[in-house]
Amino acid sequence: MRTLVLGGARSGKSAHAEGLVPDSAEVIYVATARRVDGDAEWDARIAQHVARRPAAWRTVEAPDAEALRRVLAEAPEGAQLLVDDLATWLTGVLDDAGAWERDPAAMEIVARECSELVEAAAGCAARLVLVSAEVGLGVVPATRSGRLFRDELGSLNARLADVCDEVLLLVAGCPLRLR
Repeated sequence: MRTLVLGGARSGKSAHAEGLVPDSAEVIYVATARRVDGDAEWDARIAQHVARRPAAWRTVEAPDAEALRRVLAEAPEGAQLLVDDLATWLTGVLDDAGAWERDPAAMEIVARECSELVEAAAGCAARLVLVSAEVGLGVVPATRSGRLFRDELGSLNARLADVCDEVLLLVAGCPLRLR
């Protein structure tokens, strides 16, 4: 079973996704965020997520494309895997590829990394819950990098939705079942 949980900022998507796996189960929580030296606000956000997790859950950090693919490929059947979140993962992929200026070679790297993630999710033997931001419902971003991020994340979300059994959208804390 694969579930994609989408939502905007502070929509409750992460908390809802966490509620989809049993508290008592051995859950592998896959954190995609990269720590930024000197960014106390980002550290506080990460700490808030960590504090919410049950003690029985194991956290695996997978901030880059290869690490996330490896976790998905190695997860055993019957395991509970929660990946939070793909927007921060994609930001790292765009950073690593140097794609913010839409260089064609860099965009090929991003396309390959996203395709490999979708394949890894489709082949994951574990119960998989993926969390991602939905950023395509608002105004067109004013910056080139903002438009690139919105477009790439929207495409990634659509491709992941195709390989997931269940797709949920959180709006104002309320889950809407899309599939």
